[in-house]
Amino acid sequence: MTWHAQLALNYRATAGKTLLDFSHDGPLRILQSLYPEGDAICQNVLVHPPGGVAGGDGLDIKVHVKEGAHALVTTPGATRFYKTSGDAAIQRTVIKMEDGARLEWLPLENIAYNGCLAENRLQLQLAPTAELIGWDITALGLPAADQPFERGAFTQHVELLSPSSSHSPWLERGCIAADDTRLLQSPIGLAGHTCLATLFFIAGRAISMPAKELFLSKSREIAQAHALSATCGITSPHAQVIVLRVLAHHTEQAMDLCKQVRGVWRELAWGLPNIPPRIWAM
Repeated sequence: MTWHAQLALNYRATAGKTLLDFSHDGPLRILQSLYPEGDAICQNVLVHPPGGVAGGDGLDIKVHVKEGAHALVTTPGATRFYKTSGDAAIQRTVIKMEDGARLEWLPLENIAYNGCLAENRLQLQLAPTAELIGWDITALGLPAADQPFERGAFTQHVELLSPSSSHSPWLERGCIAADDTRLLQSPIGLAGHTCLATLFFIAGRAISMPAKELFLSKSREIAQAHALSATCGITSPHAQVIVLRVLAHHTEQAMDLCKQVRGVWRELAWGLPNIPPRIWAM
């Protein structure tokens, strides 16, 4: 049996409060809106009751953040892409943001189980004054449980769309095949690491040079002091984008560095403290 599910999240700002309207079809849900930082920031937890994504499953998530709204979306646990002997499993997320909107897109890690055939696709479209902090974290197999990623393939796709043309200002797409030992083991590839993470700050228009230099310098201070200093890097591949890339042997290490840098970006961009989503503390 395959699962096909759709979830649409629509955030709007009314009298200084961010409110959520949503609709769903199939096994995708959103939990109660939380406001631990006050009415301006709406926190939500996205849940998938089946617990994982198998061959032939399709999950479609659409997020629309309207002018002046600030939303934070996370998950209660990892998204698991299970072994399949047939069709691929696909998760598609499309995010659209209007002027003055802010979004923190912080789902916990994806786990590519041995034998999976899966694609995780994220597309972003931002109006000129919209801003987003998000991440994509993937673990290959379950090496700690003696279940390495030896068969299958996992495709990651993160794309910033231009509102005015078919051109993509920033696109990262990679297919990780379990039998590609050159990619997985080479020192110019993953060098044996089984977790890869990408944290990104994206603006709807070019980030000013002083702001960009501040983002990079503050982020690099954290990275250089971290245990993963030798396997991470922070760059600006496009005028609208700042990216932290991390390789790790353990998801917890990669997540820790991403959380620290996310907190610094939050303060620099929006003047907000490094407060984690409430569910992370449960």
